[in-house]
This record gives sequence, structure tokens and C-alpha cells, in this order.
Amino acid sequence: MTVINSLPDGPRIPYWLRMIKFIFRPIDYVEDFAKVYGDNFTVWGNGENQLVYFSHPQALEQIFTTDASYFEAGRGNQILRFLLGDHSLILLDGDRHQRQRQLLTPPFHGERMRAYGQTIREITQEVSHEWVIGKPFNIRTSMQEITLRVILRVVFGVDEGPMFQQLRPLLTSTLDIMSSPLMSSAFFFRFLQQDWGAWSPWGKIVRQLQQIDQLIYALIQERRAETGQNRQDILSLLIAARYDDGQPMSDVELRDELMTMLVAGHETTASALTWAFYWLDLLPEVREKLLQELSTLGANPEPSDIAKLPYLTAVCQETLRIYPIVITAFFRVLKYPIEIMGYKLPAGTRVLPSIYLAHHRPEVYPQPNQFKPERFLERQFSPYEYLPFGGGNRRCIGLAFAQYEMKIALATILSQFQVSLLNKRPVRPVRRGLTLASPAGMQMVATPQHKC
Repeated sequence: MTVINSLPDGPRIPYWLRMIKFIFRPIDYVEDFAKVYGDNFTVWGNGENQLVYFSHPQALEQIFTTDASYFEAGRGNQILRFLLGDHSLILLDGDRHQRQRQLLTPPFHGERMRAYGQTIREITQEVSHEWVIGKPFNIRTSMQEITLRVILRVVFGVDEGPMFQQLRPLLTSTLDIMSSPLMSSAFFFRFLQQDWGAWSPWGKIVRQLQQIDQLIYALIQERRAETGQNRQDILSLLIAARYDDGQPMSDVELRDELMTMLVAGHETTASALTWAFYWLDLLPEVREKLLQELSTLGANPEPSDIAKLPYLTAVCQETLRIYPIVITAFFRVLKYPIEIMGYKLPAGTRVLPSIYLAHHRPEVYPQPNQFKPERFLERQFSPYEYLPFGGGNRRCIGLAFAQYEMKIALATILSQFQVSLLNKRPVRPVRRGLTLASPAGMQMVATPQHKC
């Protein structure tokens, strides 16, 4: 019996033309295709293994609930290998992925996570108190400073001192270079990944990554040699953790996971916070409603009480809905034929769940291009309708921590400052490496918050 494969209809555009739009106009790329072809479409290439986008909740449910052995997701993320290494959770599949995930998940949940609340608040205050009242500053740079310091203190266990002074500028510089338009293109065009010496963009990244590696390996050795310190940072917890067979993580595994947490948890949360301040200034009625809710907690509330606030939670959720930081979930390469919403997909097909398109379905989110936190107070959305952190067994393990950090940082700043855009015109997301972000130069001004 012959199995007839049937893929959704979709565009047949030369690779170069398509990739230029994908890199420089990422929102238009998916929106324009969806307008013509609907929920599900195939982006046809020259080879046999086609790329199929899905955004209908039914399709996403089928993808995220299908036995993980049907897919290879790590294989789809090989463009990150130079940065994250071979042992990163993002690049693993099968039993290795499950084993690593079990070891990495506990520090990001429950009491462990809540213990970091005071640290997040202190760092947010340190950074925001460096602002000069009435003087414009780059909001994204400030948010990156907060999230980087949080990662260094909470994950790496590094706060001030020589290690902090060396790691911080190196990490900032490397991530900034990689997020430039040219280097964003290098993720997708291999020929740009050329080391032409220390002064070439890629050469600089290679050398800075080597320096970062040296510092991280030195930190791991230093931490392994410590005894009786009872540290609670995530690196120390992972050094103490054991796989089911009693084995600890190797230095290389630790390095790769630290880099993964840094890359996945620093830039992304900074982008989300930047967008939140953008929307709160653009929509004064949302800001006022949020300030009223924050005022009910009084002075110096517990971080755990802040995290429970319903309207603050809704503002963060809507921020991640309207412009998700990652526009698609990790694509899955089919190991075996599978049927999704009546389409028979052959082995080798690359399946791509579209987070952005799922978040802009009018029947799920009426007026999807409007920022309306109330929609999250009016109903619950399924994990196949709302998925800013991906889904299935590849869902981001840091999602609870990211939302917790976002809420505490927002509440801490809003309780002391009104942060206003210098230019009130609406902006659209731009590509920043593999993510979407606000335009890099967004300027804001801080003034003291008038207490109600």
C-alpha cells in the first residue's frame, strides 16, 4: 500500500529572498504567509525535507502531546552549537534530553525559586537608582543590566569581585555583537561565520567565547573545591546534583548549561521588561490600574505577594502574548511519518509551531493587535493557545523564574518611578539574534512616582 503524503499549501520563494525577509522583517514574514495560506502552510525548499508552520490550537496540541520519540528537536537547533556546546539541554534529544531536564528543573521551581525574590528586588533597585531623574536613558540597556546581574548572582553565584568584573563586560559585549543585524544573519548564513582575525566580527565572538569559557571553567573548579559553604546559587546546586546512576555533571556539561541559562534567560527577560514599560507608558489607563493594585500591598511587600497580584500577572502575560520574544517554538524534525490535522507528513519534515501566529488568532484573542491585559482575567487559555515559552517536552524550564523576575522587577521600578517614552510613536519588533525585541535605541525618562 502506498502512503500519499499531503503537505499544506504554501509559498515557493527562492531561499535567499525568503531569508532576507525572515531576518529583517520577521513579523511580516509569518503574517504575510498566513494571510494567503491560512493557519498551516509549507515553506517549500529545494530538498525533500520541507518546513511546515502550524498555528491552529488543534495542530499544536497534536504536536506537543505526540510521543517525543517521533521528533528530533535538538537537531533543529544546531545553529546554536558554537555558543551553547554539545551538552546543552536545547541541543539534546531522547533519553539524554529527559535525563538532563530532570536534573536542571528543581532549582527553577517552588521554594528554591522564591528564595531569589529579594535578590531580584535588590538588583533592580541598584540599577534603577543609577538613573538621573529627567535625563533620557536607554531602557533596554538598563533591563539587560538587571537581568545579567540576576543571572550572575542567582545562577553563577558571582556578585562583585574580580570574576564579576571580568565576566560582566565580556558577556554583554558578546551578546551585543551577536544581536547586531550582520551577526543575526550569521545564524542563518554559514558563510558569514568566518574568523578573519580578532578584528572581524565573527573572530571577535570566537575569541570572547574562549575567554568566557576560561572564566566559567575556573569558576566551576573554584566552586567544586569549596566545602561547607552551603551556597544556594544554581551552579552550586547543579554541582551537588546527581543523575539516577549517582554520577555528577561533568565540567563540560555544567559549562554548556550555564551558557544556555545565560543566553536563554538574560536577553529574553530584558526584552520582555522593555516591552512592558513601552506598553505601560503608551496606555496610561493600564499603568494606573496596575499602580492601584500595587498600592494595595503597602511599602516593602514580600516578593511572593507581588508575584500573586492578578493584574500585574495579566500585564506580563499580555506583554508576552502580543510580541512573544521567541516567534516560534523549536522546530521538530520528524523521525517517522505522522498525521497532523489531516495532513500526512513524511519522515524528515521540519515542523514549526508558530507562537506569534497562535497568539494573534482573532477567534482566540479578539482584537489581537491591541494590548489588553484584561483578556487574561476573563478566561484561561490552553497551552495550545498561549505558549510564549514553547510547549511539550521542549517547554522552557525557566518559564516560572522568568515570569517571577519580570513581576518583581516591574513592581519594584513602578513603585518608585514613572518611566516615560521620549518618543511616543508606536514601534514594531525587530530581530535581535534569534529573538524579537524592541528597536535598540528606545529612550525613556524616569521621574519620581507620585504616591496615590
